[in-house]
Amino acid sequence: MIFCVEDDSGIRDLMIYALNSAGFNARGFADGSEFFDALKNKMPRLIMLDIMLPGDDGITILKKLRSNPSTAEIPVIMASAKGTEYDKVVGLDLGADDYLAKPFGMMEMVSRVKAVLRRTAKTDSETSLCIGQIQLNTAEHTVSAGGRRIALTLKEYELLRLFMDNPGRVFTRDQLLGKVWNSDYIGETRTIDVHIGTLRTKLGDFGDYIETVRGVGYRMEKRT
Repeated sequence: MIFCVEDDSGIRDLMIYALNSAGFNARGFADGSEFFDALKNKMPRLIMLDIMLPGDDGITILKKLRSNPSTAEIPVIMASAKGTEYDKVVGLDLGADDYLAKPFGMMEMVSRVKAVLRRTAKTDSETSLCIGQIQLNTAEHTVSAGGRRIALTLKEYELLRLFMDNPGRVFTRDQLLGKVWNSDYIGETRTIDVHIGTLRTKLGDFGDYIETVRGVGYRMEKRT
């Protein structure tokens, strides 16, 4: 999924159409408020971010993204009608992965998106997720805790990977149902509690890495 934050509806619709035509899934947002609301439910592969926006501008949004561990590594391509060297330098210095000066062609935009995704793709050495004494190998679909191999069901594995991919982020039960059981799943949120309970049991001494956030849901904090 690619998120496009652009207040001009005509440009935004054209960007989404071009990206969808190129084989990507894309969603558009008119301002930072809509964008951050969407981030609560879905993490995109890449963000197209205009600098001139109502409310928080693109530079402010970029700072927020880079300061949050759960969004710090999402690739960002900045866009601005100004086209000044100052805007470009500020954006790149703050961690933007590329910059497009308006007006830009849709073919150029798609090409830049593909190039950034290739450049920022995880390498084989990054297939191992680690939080404290828990390690998860995404290539082999294996999990170990304290050096001991743990046998998990598919849903338990997907729950754990979601937590380890987003350390510190709180997920509601409904969000976990949507992400692990897919958005069309209709079931009781009690399903989540049961799976969290069995996952904690299998992790043994490290089961408390998965924390209950009273009245909200669950999270896994970073640990050394």
